[in-house]
Amino acid sequence: MNYEVTIGLEVHCEVKTKSKMFSPAPNNYNENPNENISEIDLGFPGILPIANMEAVRKSILMAMALNCKLPEKMFFDRKNYYYPDLPKGYQITQNTKPVGINGYIDVYVADKVKRINIHDIHLEEDTASLDHYDTYSLIDYNRAGVPLLETVTEPCIHSSEEALAFLDSLRRIFLYTNISEARTDRGQMRCDVNISLAKKGSKTLGTKVEMKNINSFSNVKDAIEYEIKRQSELLDSGEKIVMETRRYDDTTGKTYRMREKVENLDYKYYIEPNIPPFKITEKLINEIKEELPMLQFERINKYINEYELSLYDATILTKNIETALYFEEVIKKGVEPKIAANWINTRILGYINKEEININDCTFKTDDLVELIGYINKNVISTKQAKDIFYKCLEENKKPSIIIKENNMEQITDTNAILSVIKEVINENLDLAKSYNPERGRTVDFFVGQVMKKTKGKANPKSAMDLIKEELLKLIQKN
Repeated sequence: MNYEVTIGLEVHCEVKTKSKMFSPAPNNYNENPNENISEIDLGFPGILPIANMEAVRKSILMAMALNCKLPEKMFFDRKNYYYPDLPKGYQITQNTKPVGINGYIDVYVADKVKRINIHDIHLEEDTASLDHYDTYSLIDYNRAGVPLLETVTEPCIHSSEEALAFLDSLRRIFLYTNISEARTDRGQMRCDVNISLAKKGSKTLGTKVEMKNINSFSNVKDAIEYEIKRQSELLDSGEKIVMETRRYDDTTGKTYRMREKVENLDYKYYIEPNIPPFKITEKLINEIKEELPMLQFERINKYINEYELSLYDATILTKNIETALYFEEVIKKGVEPKIAANWINTRILGYINKEEININDCTFKTDDLVELIGYINKNVISTKQAKDIFYKCLEENKKPSIIIKENNMEQITDTNAILSVIKEVINENLDLAKSYNPERGRTVDFFVGQVMKKTKGKANPKSAMDLIKEELLKLIQKN
């Protein structure tokens, strides 16, 4: 492609609080329209908004997580415009002093680190939601007034892969910090995409096109890739890109013009007169800083550098903080990091993903995994038996030690007992045993399988293999 792609994102994410941003109405997901409302949400005359301090605290926490500079005072502004989903005729937002400016986060794109610069993050109230039909529209005010954090990046993203890596990392921060559930299927996290194309080597950006309210990461990727193709074809044919706002339709995979975009729309901002500015004290900052956990990017690097895990394993383990804490607790109890990672990333996450539960709700706790791995290390059970025991623990909600005892699963390590079974298997397959060639392993594998079958998987596989090789060598030397 002959063009440089430049992308900026504006990500809106609802903040998890008990009540709305400026009203006492409940802030929870409700499929029944117009139930979570109050006079303030509906813009009745004489209303008086009061700032939700929990939302304020969480906005400061998010600004810290994004390495932003905090203001000395918290301001709110009025953004004046008329739209059916905004009953007051204005939105309470932040323009004068956003809660965070000039931040950044580092993300992995494939196996390389990319820094995404944050222009600002600001706290505001969400609008109502509109459902459009052929001849009419319906308004649901449940969403009106819900605290909303908008994160605005600099135009520093250059592909759909980078955009998705940023969005996924941002969502992980919201989840790690418990600021939001960030569920795209409930509209809790949605995205506006600004994209422009310029000739490679150009020092100026191309004409910006905005795509509004894209509500899934896969749609963001598809919309960006479609828009790159559309704009490239227009530029190749000598046409100009028009500054406009478009929407993405996931049924067709295309974007469609909504309206021409005006560069400097005058929203007549002014400081919200009903909410006096208040100081963000050093004490408050220190309190909130204590709530900031080690985030995903830091944990990935720690797991790679300290525990020698692969980027893939480290990324899977850190997708949510609960899994990361589970892993860290297991290795604190003495399990080798690579062994713990293998068990968690395959067996445990496979189970909880199938059951659609959180790892904290899994009945197989960290002590159970430590105990099970300990039995493998002590040759009490084989790795294959351990997998069977793991599923039995989940099915019967019992400890590994109880499952082993009840099912008589302790591994046979007595060489005489194993040797007795080996001789029996060799006598049953004498012709194959006599054809044994030490340079070929298939014969040994067959006999190991037969021994394991006869002992119901209880023979120590390594001991069995070593003894089988000895017995087969003795047999061919006799002949």
